[in-house]
Amino acid sequence: MPVKLKGLIYKSVIRPVLTYGSETWAVTKKHVQSIQVAEMKMLRWMCGVTRLDKIRNEYVRGSLGVRDVADKLQENRLRWYGHVKRRPPEYIGNVALDFNITGQRRRGRPKLRWLSVVEKDMESCGLSEDDVQDRAKWRKNSRKADPGARRRDSR
Repeated sequence: MPVKLKGLIYKSVIRPVLTYGSETWAVTKKHVQSIQVAEMKMLRWMCGVTRLDKIRNEYVRGSLGVRDVADKLQENRLRWYGHVKRRPPEYIGNVALDFNITGQRRRGRPKLRWLSVVEKDMESCGLSEDDVQDRAKWRKNSRKADPGARRRDSR
């Protein structure tokens, strides 16, 4: 089976399973690392390459035409955030995003919140909350295309 076809199968079957529900995860570096490890194990197995062959991850991804799963996780989060923010303000998702809990927090380091992960993602993509309504700009700046993927002119 050609390597590019394996990459297409990975993108259409395996990656969606790997990232299912990732839009709502408050992803930590540890989570991303474990998903990247699982992804690279699968990609290396598909190519018939082992770690002993000392072939870099970028080369394996490039030969299959696959983007890093961390970029795709970020893309999924931003896409879902855009969908929610474009809904009416009384939509339950927007109510939940703006909800503040009163009272004192527990001692120690605060837990990572989903909204702080999304804000960091927006900062890295050069987006602001005002850009949500401009769908073309939001999509252009938040999407991370796979290498070698052809762009469609209709969008």
